[in-house]
Amino acid sequence: MEGDFIKLNKKLLPLSWVYGLGVGFRNLLFEMGILKEHTYQTPIISVGNITVGGTGKTPHVEYLVRLLKGHLHVAVLSRGYKRKSRGFLVATPETPLRDLGDEPYQMKQKYPEIDVAVDAKRTRGIGHLISGTCTKKEVDAILLDDAYQHRYVKPGLNILLVDYHRLIIYDKLLPAGRLREPVKGKDRADIVIITKCPTTLNPMEFRVLTKQMNLYPYQQLFFTTIKYEPLRRLFPERPDAPEGLDALAGKNILLLTGIASPKQIYYDLKSYTSNITPLRYGDHHNFKKKDIKKINEAFEALPSPKLIITTEKDAVRLRDVETLSPEARRSLYVLPISIQFMLQGEESFNEIILGYVRKNSRNSILAKSKDDYKSKDSHYSGNRPRTISFRDN
Repeated sequence: MEGDFIKLNKKLLPLSWVYGLGVGFRNLLFEMGILKEHTYQTPIISVGNITVGGTGKTPHVEYLVRLLKGHLHVAVLSRGYKRKSRGFLVATPETPLRDLGDEPYQMKQKYPEIDVAVDAKRTRGIGHLISGTCTKKEVDAILLDDAYQHRYVKPGLNILLVDYHRLIIYDKLLPAGRLREPVKGKDRADIVIITKCPTTLNPMEFRVLTKQMNLYPYQQLFFTTIKYEPLRRLFPERPDAPEGLDALAGKNILLLTGIASPKQIYYDLKSYTSNITPLRYGDHHNFKKKDIKKINEAFEALPSPKLIITTEKDAVRLRDVETLSPEARRSLYVLPISIQFMLQGEESFNEIILGYVRKNSRNSILAKSKDDYKSKDSHYSGNRPRTISFRDN
């Protein structure tokens, strides 16, 4: 059920109240104009949350990349969490993981044709991308990864992700809960997406969730669920075909994760095999020799037939590890994920995104008719008009 992953530490609620005063005061300074928000002529779409980690930002940003990259030149700007470099940096295919952080590195490896940049100061990063001096092509649209609290930038479209299993309406502020700011922070969003929804939700449950979120008329609400792609080997000795999840039946699985919320994957894989041993590390964990030794030992202890399954984000940190045992390397599979809209919401969502970018882009190609912008991820028909109105951004 919704909110089932929430655990609160009620003893810390007084500290949450103090934390809320500080966050509320900061937001008030922006609302009063004392702290300035920067606006830009280039289309800027922010994807973020008001909770700590685990709402599915990366697959949603990747969805937007796939939607837009065939029509214009897209750039993704991230802060590059846990990277070793400083300042502004645009990725090349040769830029090492340590200089980008795992999520930007993953994005550049999957979509080498787009620009991926990192900068903790988003206004500076946007300025560099818009100037055109650091990119081979003029940037037509910028996707901000995890920038909902970065109030110095006022995006043209603000997308807020809310985990179905950690609904913000049931959560509390840090440190008692995992909210970065009060629930009313959702009012800044143009689009709210409830992510990781079970595929079994019925119409009544959708209506209840819609009422509980209590959004304003200017806000659009969508629901997405996780779509698991076929497994692929991280270290293939030769090209081999990906395997469907049905192949897990009867196998013993070591589920290796270093992400914020691995519970969803664990429960979903349970429907394919009950023999799952989780081995969990913290979000963005850098695997050291002692970790690899533990992985080798845990895998060796499993009875055959057996596999190791990890996430795409963990895979980029495991690719250069040298001390995995030969058996573990042969048996290590990556589980790619994407997102799928529910209630036939994909067409409406695509129309909003493409309509905003088309209206605000300097790229004349985007003046084409709507029928020219069918998403590769959608069944967009383009056969009925739709009027979208937003508050003044």
